[in-house]
Amino acid sequence: MYAIVEIGGHQYRVSEDDVIYVDRLSEEEDETVTFDRVLMVNDDGDVKVGKPVLDDATVEATLLDNLKDDKVIVFKKKAKKGYRVKRGHRQRLSQIRINSITAN
Repeated sequence: MYAIVEIGGHQYRVSEDDVIYVDRLSEEEDETVTFDRVLMVNDDGDVKVGKPVLDDATVEATLLDNLKDDKVIVFKKKAKKGYRVKRGHRQRLSQIRINSITAN
């Protein structure tokens, strides 16, 4: 069984016991989070598709950790002009484990 769920504006394909990284959530570590924006559920060939979401489907997950992603360096330069800019960015992420997928 798997589901397509929207979390923070991104769509993820999740199954039970999957561990995924999503944009930072406001909950604390070891809290249970419920996502109700489930777009599709596939239960061994029985496919349910929402328009745009399924009303009776939820995905429950546990927040494992809040962390930062690897640093991304953005370097801009224009030759012969003396223009150089170096910027860095670290995306804030949350690591979650999918506990259950329910679709009535």
